[in-house]
Formats: sequence, structure tokens, C-alpha cells
Amino acid sequence: MKITFKNILYWVLYIGYLYIIVPSSLFKIFQRPAMMQSMESLGFNKTWTLAIGIAEVIGVVLVILGLYRSQFRTIGILFLFPFAIGAFTTHMAHQEYHHYGHSLIMCCISAILLFLDSRIKINLSSTKKL
Repeated sequence: MKITFKNILYWVLYIGYLYIIVPSSLFKIFQRPAMMQSMESLGFNKTWTLAIGIAEVIGVVLVILGLYRSQFRTIGILFLFPFAIGAFTTHMAHQEYHHYGHSLIMCCISAILLFLDSRIKINLSSTKKL
């Protein structure tokens, strides 16, 4: 693999992505009191918090498996992207501006990782009529 700025950026963002999502998902599963209180204040009971945590861990496992098969990394990021968007919008809607930063970063990193992925083609210049 040729070392380019694009590759370095991709892998730095990939590590940052895992750095943010792994603790968040595990805190939900292991029911860290601060996380449980925060999720409850947003309207999520214990069952929903665990379900979200389990779904996030599934996405994390896919992203980590992506180290061995890159398709899993892309699927994992696509799987977790709605959770990042949901977290961002929920924190903003509840005016928890001190918590929205990580979810905003996750939204941005998800989009950038997908943009940098050679298997995903994003073409904004085409205006094909149906």
C-alpha cells in the first residue's frame, strides 16, 4: 500500500472513530451510571439503552473486522452512521450542547471515511433525469 496523505488521513480518522464509539457503546452495555442517567434523561429506559449499546457493539465489531476484510469496515461505518446522526439530533433537541460534540464528530468522520473509501462512489455532479 502506497503511503499518501489520503491513506494517513483515513487511518487516523479510523482510529479516532473507534476511540469515540467503543467506550460509548460499552458504557451502555455495562450500564455505567452516568450513561444510564443521560440516556434516561433523553427518554431511553434500560432496555432501549442496552439495545442501542448492543447494536453499536455489533457495528464496532464490523468496523474492527474491517482490519482483515475491508468490506466489513464499510458495512460497519454505514451501520453506525444512523446512530451518530441520531445521537447528534437527540442531544441538540434536548439542548444538551455539552454532549453533542462527540456525536457531531462521529457524523463528520463517518462521512469522510465513506468519502475516502474507494468502494463507495459519491457523484454530486450528475444530474440524470428519471
